[in-house]
Amino acid sequence: MQAIARPLSRVAPRQVRAAALSTWSTVPAGPPDPILGVTEAFKADKDPRKINLGVGAYRDGNGKPYVLSSVKSAEDLIALENPDKEYLPISGLPEFTKAAAKLAYGADSQPLKQSAIAVVQSISGTGALRIGGAFLQRFFPHAKAIYIPTPSWGNHTSIFRDSGLEVKQYRYFDKKTVGLDFEGMKADLQSMPPNSIVLLHACAHNPTGVDPTPEQWVELSSLIAEKSLFPFFDMAYQGFASGSTTRDAFALRHFVKEGHQVALAQSFAKNMGLYGERVGAFSLVAADEEEKKRLESQLKIVIRPMYSNPPLHGARIASTILTNFELYSEWEAEVKGMAERIISMRARLYDNLVSLNTPGEWSHIKSQIGMFSFTGLTTPQTQTLAEKAHIYMTADGRISMAGLNAHNIDYFSESVSKAVKSEL
Repeated sequence: MQAIARPLSRVAPRQVRAAALSTWSTVPAGPPDPILGVTEAFKADKDPRKINLGVGAYRDGNGKPYVLSSVKSAEDLIALENPDKEYLPISGLPEFTKAAAKLAYGADSQPLKQSAIAVVQSISGTGALRIGGAFLQRFFPHAKAIYIPTPSWGNHTSIFRDSGLEVKQYRYFDKKTVGLDFEGMKADLQSMPPNSIVLLHACAHNPTGVDPTPEQWVELSSLIAEKSLFPFFDMAYQGFASGSTTRDAFALRHFVKEGHQVALAQSFAKNMGLYGERVGAFSLVAADEEEKKRLESQLKIVIRPMYSNPPLHGARIASTILTNFELYSEWEAEVKGMAERIISMRARLYDNLVSLNTPGEWSHIKSQIGMFSFTGLTTPQTQTLAEKAHIYMTADGRISMAGLNAHNIDYFSESVSKAVKSEL
């Protein structure tokens, strides 16, 4: 007898239950990025007077993104060579890494002359820090903690925590003087366990714009050697801070000259305007060439599962500039010009605030250096400036000096003065 086929029963969809059973239903929303939040608020504002002082990228005298002439010329030269698009080695473009180390450590650096600097290309400064954190977590034979200044670049903590290091802090910024808490910094260095890793901003401290003086760097070098601490330099603004690549590398070069085996993260985002090209380098000072080779072999093992190979085009641009005498001279002049424009904005802002009889001491505006400045403005004052003057910055009063220019600095100065006087 033939079996009678029965229709399959239809189960009504249970959308509510399906949603509740989503694989990702327990994933919480992450907190918004404070810098991106500033930019989003700025973009939504329709007022023609609006100013964005949160962005960490250089802007020209008209508030526009700036592509360096030396970069354009380098790209023209590269195009003439009709280069391929093959993979780079894991350690990057050899001409670039060699030139990057020379720029940072100086042509007369003994470790460089002795071929004792292990260096690899990275995905800008962020990637260099991540490589360094992973390498130190794996091979640094002592402490597994890194000390960063208070405050520091917001991404430092996340980078080093994700590298497997415990992140601790040392005193750096004095809110009362809006300057360096040098005594507090030294006291914290004194109390650190021997062989602790210490992150140091080589120049143009982000976010405060407050740097130790050369004399203070000399003292810090001696203290760090005395306490057997390991210095890890983050140098994102060489040349962009003071206008001199040599002056901005003083701290790093002095430490190396005094015998420190440092780690270094370099970025070419700011000083060459190569933000989206992601050009950087990570290096370690070795005891000799044989040790350098071993370090580089392990750095490649760290990099391989991360991203395998670094980007090619930006490295070619940077390498072309750093190895071509004419382009290098042009680049030095351009980076000096960018630095001087920011320095001139600091001077004008200070003069404006003083002439407007703005309450408080504002000399820190001129003594700070680099792209960023901790103004000393309070969170309520920054909120008032955003709501009533259409001026956007982070809640802690940090501004990007590159966002100021001849067209908006007077309006900004007047608005700040009114905010401090509670007149907005």
